[in-house]
Amino acid sequence: MENTPHKLSYLSGTSNTPLLGITIGDQFDQTVAQYPNNDALIVYHQNIRWTYQQLQQEVDQCARAFMTIGLQKGDRIGIWAPNRYEWLVTQIATAKIGAILVNINPSYRVHELKYALNQSGCKMLITADQFKQSNYTQMLYELAPELNTCPAGQLKSKELPNLTTIIRLHSDDSPGMYPWQYFIDTFAEDTSAEALAVQQTGLAFDEPINIQYTSGTTGYPKGATLSHHNILNNGYFVARTMNFTDQDRLIIPVPLYHCFGMVMGNLGCITHGATMIYPSEGFEPDKVLQAAEQDKATAIYGVPTMFIAELEHPDFDKHNYGSLRTGIMAGSPCPIEVMKQVQSKMHMSEVQIAYGMTETSPVSTQTRVGTPLQKQVSTVGQIHPHLEVKVIDPETGKVVPVNTAGELCTRGYSVMLGYWNDEEKTRQAIDNARWMHTGDLATIDEDGYINIVGRIKDMIIRGGENVYPREIEEFLYTHPDISDVQVIGVPDKKYGEEIMAWVKLKEGKALTLEDIKEFCQGKIAHFKVPRYVKFTDEFPMTVTGKIRKVEMRKVSVQELGLESEKMETA
Repeated sequence: MENTPHKLSYLSGTSNTPLLGITIGDQFDQTVAQYPNNDALIVYHQNIRWTYQQLQQEVDQCARAFMTIGLQKGDRIGIWAPNRYEWLVTQIATAKIGAILVNINPSYRVHELKYALNQSGCKMLITADQFKQSNYTQMLYELAPELNTCPAGQLKSKELPNLTTIIRLHSDDSPGMYPWQYFIDTFAEDTSAEALAVQQTGLAFDEPINIQYTSGTTGYPKGATLSHHNILNNGYFVARTMNFTDQDRLIIPVPLYHCFGMVMGNLGCITHGATMIYPSEGFEPDKVLQAAEQDKATAIYGVPTMFIAELEHPDFDKHNYGSLRTGIMAGSPCPIEVMKQVQSKMHMSEVQIAYGMTETSPVSTQTRVGTPLQKQVSTVGQIHPHLEVKVIDPETGKVVPVNTAGELCTRGYSVMLGYWNDEEKTRQAIDNARWMHTGDLATIDEDGYINIVGRIKDMIIRGGENVYPREIEEFLYTHPDISDVQVIGVPDKKYGEEIMAWVKLKEGKALTLEDIKEFCQGKIAHFKVPRYVKFTDEFPMTVTGKIRKVEMRKVSVQELGLESEKMETA
């Protein structure tokens, strides 16, 4: 693939490899036919080792069970669980019947869960029992007490009006919910393989298949709606750029609810007949290191904080990493030293950096094998095949000259269909010429390498999680003693950025940092809870009355002594 240098900041990704014009279900069946005995899925914590043929049996049973209870093309099915085999089975089974999978962040609590289920109109939810500090079952009974008295599959809930069926990833009975295996065993046999094949044949690759919630600046998440074509091709070209074959074995410690896990990981492997390895439910560095040696992995995915935790683990030197070759670091800027150590100590000489956003399926740019080290550690690589990017002046909309910062925009097969049931927000993000406006500030150099230099929006990236200040501000406004609040990101060596709130209290009221943390506990996801709080009587303002968050960050960094936390990034 070539990049012709342009004087203007515009790139078009050419390729001799055509896009896949096929649905996810059909692509999966083709891969199974080609590589039936290849290892498809290894899940350490569930003791699963399945070939592609075995995985297909599980997927088809699940899809037939969905059809038996009346799920149809276009129906929304939510999944609220960490990394487990049932996640992958559900992902492919929903794609085979044309149902839309709604990814629900495992960190979500009651308030966020209710919003996602109702905004997407989920008919069914597949839920884990519990994970880390979250007891999912308990939260569901809190939201829908009607579960205590209704038969499974017949929920009529005041708070969750669309939801009828909950499947729990546990063997024990729970009132109003089906255990996973019971559901499959009971309903799969009532729909024939022929009926599933007919259903699958009736699908088109441009139809929506997935909704992923991305936090919104208005305080409510937006449901990026993605088609088979969007995510199947993106997974395919991410893995192809890494020179994947059916012999590759990829460790996926990143969450499946995110594009990094389910698209770049699962679909990247499925399009190549490669092996997916889930070392643990959530990220555990020692489990990644064990799996790398035990299963002779060739690649590892992660955000920089994960690679740092692996490199710093006390057992790091006890394992052999000779089989590793490549992998992807994405989600937030990568410190240069970390990149060098991953290449040398972890044997990942071909490790790559990728950049994108949920709304673009996700990847738009990626470094290549053979990219000069300096470009590897200072850019997010070159444009992906079949895509276009440009950098514009946010004020005028005109394309800027090379090496000039402006807003990065992406166009091509990867741009989402839109935000679910939100035409206004969709119009704000995707213009009439189908360019997705990323809100990121970037430059493009003479060689076509892209560098992300900042963010137009005030988004905070904490350990790979996108956090929007407005959402936390809206929540903290509900505290009876808080008069005004502004949330910013401050530098942090471990997570890249940490959450800080500037709080203005109501007359005569007093609060502490601990009070605010306690108020957030269990109400918003743990990674959104402020680590620092500054109590203030006023905020830095512009002449026109706009809050100067840049000034707030500067003051906070100084007051907290965080100058040394800023890292040199790749």
